[in-house]
Amino acid sequence: MEDDGGERSSFVISLIENRAKEVGMAAFDLRSASLHLSQYIETSISYQNTKTLLHFYDPVVIIVPPNKLAPEGMVGVSELVDRFYASVKKVVMARGCFDDTKGAMLIKNLAAREPSALGLDTYYKQYYLCLASASAAIKWIEAEKGVIITSHSLAVTFNGSFDHMNIDTTSVHNLEIVEPLHSALWGTSSKKRSLFHMLKTTKTIGGTRLLRANLLQPLKDIETINTRLDCLDELMSNEQLFFGFSQVLRKFPKETDRVLCHFCFKPKKITNEVLGADDAKKSQMLISSIILLKTALDALPLLSKVLKDAQCFILANVYKSVCENEKYADIRKRIGEVIDEDVLHARVPFIARTQQCFAVKAGIDGLLDIARRSFCDTSEAIHNLANKYREEYKLPNLKLPFNNRRGFYFSIPRKDIQGKLPSKFIQVVKHGNNVHCSTLELASLNVRNKSAAGECYVRTEVCLEALVDAIREDILMFTLLAEVLCLLDMIVNSFAHTISTKPVDRYTRPEFTDNGPLAIDAGRHPILESIHSDFVPNSIFISEASNMVIVMGPNMSGKSTYLQQVCLIIILAQIGCYVQAHFATIRVVDRIFTRMGTMDNLESNSSTFMTEMKETAFIMQNVSQRSLIVMDELGRATSSSDGLAIAWSCCEHLLSLNAYTIFATHMENLSKLATIYPNVKILHFYVDIRNSHLDFKFRLNDGPKHVAHYGLLLAEVAGLPSSVIETARSITSRITEKEVNEMEVNCLNHNQIMMAYHAAQRLICLKYSNQKEDAIRQALHLLKESYIDGKL
Repeated sequence: MEDDGGERSSFVISLIENRAKEVGMAAFDLRSASLHLSQYIETSISYQNTKTLLHFYDPVVIIVPPNKLAPEGMVGVSELVDRFYASVKKVVMARGCFDDTKGAMLIKNLAAREPSALGLDTYYKQYYLCLASASAAIKWIEAEKGVIITSHSLAVTFNGSFDHMNIDTTSVHNLEIVEPLHSALWGTSSKKRSLFHMLKTTKTIGGTRLLRANLLQPLKDIETINTRLDCLDELMSNEQLFFGFSQVLRKFPKETDRVLCHFCFKPKKITNEVLGADDAKKSQMLISSIILLKTALDALPLLSKVLKDAQCFILANVYKSVCENEKYADIRKRIGEVIDEDVLHARVPFIARTQQCFAVKAGIDGLLDIARRSFCDTSEAIHNLANKYREEYKLPNLKLPFNNRRGFYFSIPRKDIQGKLPSKFIQVVKHGNNVHCSTLELASLNVRNKSAAGECYVRTEVCLEALVDAIREDILMFTLLAEVLCLLDMIVNSFAHTISTKPVDRYTRPEFTDNGPLAIDAGRHPILESIHSDFVPNSIFISEASNMVIVMGPNMSGKSTYLQQVCLIIILAQIGCYVQAHFATIRVVDRIFTRMGTMDNLESNSSTFMTEMKETAFIMQNVSQRSLIVMDELGRATSSSDGLAIAWSCCEHLLSLNAYTIFATHMENLSKLATIYPNVKILHFYVDIRNSHLDFKFRLNDGPKHVAHYGLLLAEVAGLPSSVIETARSITSRITEKEVNEMEVNCLNHNQIMMAYHAAQRLICLKYSNQKEDAIRQALHLLKESYIDGKL
């Protein structure tokens, strides 16, 4: 419907809420004619779920009702849009437009799938808010865009976003998924990149958007993840298939997925009259879509040839459902009856305009042939005018560029201009080493040329009306083709390309379990590894019997990088990509929560500590048993006693859940948790102290490690007086001695319980092991002996 020509989102969002903290959202994608409905209970007063979804869809328009029915203490979706999305166009529609009954009827009539497949009949009352939002969104789109949505053409999904891993906006920022932290400081030319930019080697706009969507909401279904990994396995083991795919996918236009919306929507009125400029533009876009579709269908036989012998489920299924589908050949034949064989999709503006004017074969429409003649005459007159000026004003290097906004204009090198340009030349603009300008004669010819082209477009649309109606009948086929091309682009040009540029042993295929451990051996940070070739790998192991890992170490020892690394590896695994590790087995994560970084939030009048507490409160209220919680330096923004108390209390609360938690701190008192709770594991980053200097090794080791007075060493380097340092050493030594004695007592009292938990942890690992029976029996025998000897 709209030719925005880039990766910018094309979503129209409609929002409504009730007093029970429920929010209904309808997200309508104008580009691909799809409707995503979500209804959920907003658990936080800051509308965190809504913000996450809005961040995911990145809408161009947000539709809200006029009056605010926000629950007590909550701001309401209308004010939320005003406060956080001021740059997005806001549309206020009467509450009567938010009609759930009408929304249900519209979905039944417009959805490509049956209502029973959508669950509409069963869950109608449950989805009443998002259906009301859908009603308002569809009403606004049809009125604003002047279209009618054709029956059974919309791809509708219910609760789509909650079928995937949920990553809140704070975590998206902390983990550098889309944008690097402090991107303004790094600058655009910096090597520091986000995960998205690291993987962004896709060739199509749809593939790029699919990659971004997957990174923000990774998959949770193990079967779907494994089918992607199977596809990646075959591509990595079959070099001919991989390079064949890379070549074939380049034959498809970048905008293939965007073409579909022109066939899902039809104008309310098509006449044989030459209409206004807006109608000419719509006709031009439709013609461009037909040409683009023809180019894509021309490339299908090449794709079929590459896919013919593919074995994995995804590629075999694509071959069966797309390449062997005769309807694509039938439509291609139908297009060939009307569209000239030599017409191809072009990106150069004037070539594209010429292709569009001459798309339909000659002799089909007399008025079209006359308009074409006028277009050719004015184009020839413009080039003759340029030749005339070259000779008359002695400007041999005068060029005649073209763009869609200005039409034709003159570009003259500044070195060829002696003194001033003749007064005939107007609209003179300096552009680098050239001067861009026009003349009254050129402006007049441009108007005539554009008018002739517009008439060609409208007449061409009339000629294509029957063809477009035929295409609309099989719109689901082209939706399938677009989705397939986006998925293949992401897997081949992003995942497989990224892996193929690294040595063979740098990536591994992850394994998945429903309730097994999270085990990553020699994992590396996906982003930093591309910057530092000597990156130090580190491992992690968490299970139900040891569901919390406390990572200790001085400032700058690598704790924050390690936390980010674990999260990014899990995200990569759950989008179906290989990961940077020697081995990885992952319990599927439904939500990732992070509490990282320290800064004041001046907009909400929150200090660093208040910001910490708000983020922690959000985690505590929304955590589930399948979540991964990553907390970095909680409690250090307030007094040491209060900070330790809050950090300890939060750890105890999280220990009572089955959620996996990684907690980084330099509060050494927290290591006492391991002497009380057997499901806590302590790790530390090794630091070598030589000549009163800290040598960071960035290597993770088991157990607590007391780095004596590292804070004092850093303070001494910073230049504090020696008398101050000595006094501080005396105070801290007395405190440390008392704490060490307490830990020794705790270890003795809880040694038996710790052994039992360690045994349970190993039994859980054996439960999910894929080793042979004899190996498992031997491991059980060794475990029994170790437990009896007290050597666990």
